[in-house]
Amino acid sequence: MGEVNGPQSASSRLELLRPEPVRERADAARNREKVLAAAARLFAEKGVEAVSMDAIAAEAGVGKGTLFRRFGDKSGLAVALLDARERDLQERILSGPPPLGPGADAAARLLAFVEAYLDYLFGHLDLTRMSETASPGARYRIGAYRFWHRHLAILLGEACPSQDADVLAHGLLAALSGELAAVLTERYGQDRARRGITALAESLVRKP
Repeated sequence: MGEVNGPQSASSRLELLRPEPVRERADAARNREKVLAAAARLFAEKGVEAVSMDAIAAEAGVGKGTLFRRFGDKSGLAVALLDARERDLQERILSGPPPLGPGADAAARLLAFVEAYLDYLFGHLDLTRMSETASPGARYRIGAYRFWHRHLAILLGEACPSQDADVLAHGLLAALSGELAAVLTERYGQDRARRGITALAESLVRKP
């Protein structure tokens, strides 16, 4: 079963899981921002799959070696582009208004998280899918995943104290994966996909 924590200890545990911002030289930071801006433009114009690393390097005005050393491949770029969006959601969870932030009961916070995460997921579906599927198990090595899992496990531990909150949190996050969201959207449309995933989350915390 998952641990039941008070609001203060829960927030403290989540703070520890939030990745520290990368500190880098001013020239390296400028190059990084140029690359990310170029990648964002090209991905928006042509789609993630149609854009090569060579095209991104040319658009950003940096050498291919610099690009590959800094980001590795397009999945590394996807992770970097998503970082600011993830940090924003994490900040709202830690200190934003309820029900997403502290101050609401566990069930309400869990459902608010699912709603907010679905906004993030469908707003950046191609990037999220790429960042999660670059290699086997890639999703579970992303630092943000540990944050989402711990947050859900804490809430599920409070809302469903007789259940295994750690396993349930992984199960709910599986329903929030970019790969599944893309398949559901293609087959059923985004609205139906959202309703189904939300209904699944509601079933976990619904009182008998």
